Amino acid sequence: MLLCIPKLLNEDQLAAVRGSLDDARAPWVDGRATAGFQGAPVKHNQQIDEASATARELGNVIVAELERNALFISAILPHRVYPPMFNRYGEGMQFGTHVDGAVRMIPGTGQKLRTDLSATLFLAPPESYEGGELTIDNDFGRETVKLAAGDMIVYTSTSRHRVSPVTRGVRVAGVFWIQSLIRDDMKREQLFELDRTIQKLTELKSDSESLVRLAGHYHALLRLWTEF
Repeated sequence: MLLCIPKLLNEDQLAAVRGSLDDARAPWVDGRATAGFQGAPVKHNQQIDEASATARELGNVIVAELERNALFISAILPHRVYPPMFNRYGEGMQFGTHVDGAVRMIPGTGQKLRTDLSATLFLAPPESYEGGELTIDNDFGRETVKLAAGDMIVYTSTSRHRVSPVTRGVRVAGVFWIQSLIRDDMKREQLFELDRTIQKLTELKSDSESLVRLAGHYHALLRLWTEF
């Protein structure tokens, strides 16, 4: 899966988030603080201290918008969302090729999260920095992503990916992981396509009885495939 969710944050929200992150008192730390054994040698960035009030407050803003975003809910079918982390890359910083860990402990809860999907929310205008592209490799090819501020990309966590070196300006983003109700990518995509078909047929005011039957089929599959 590779899904772009445009304008997750509006301009006012984006300005508020950036205002907090750009504050001279913002608790930036070495990004390797949260890197695993594989990622630490190739991770060269900064991030907001996960335990800080800043991280919690800004993370809550993003999670609230995710809960209201119909595209995110339909495509991802989220079960748990890891509290968003915030990173920045100045000139010369990068994150080499790596694969996200399969399981993460949610800080302060004792709960574990299976990382089915990874998300990057871009928080800096693309023209404000050079380099810093997110490159995602999978068995079907390579995608290079650099989105507008406020837009988000979601991709399968098993993908190899990297952030290229920043050569000018500062790249700022939020990152997090999602455990879906549906572990299998193909099953999740089938449900997404079925849900979109139901929504389109509803807009076209198609036969109501047929729509009810189709919706029943969707929920039967969701019930069959859901994992908690």
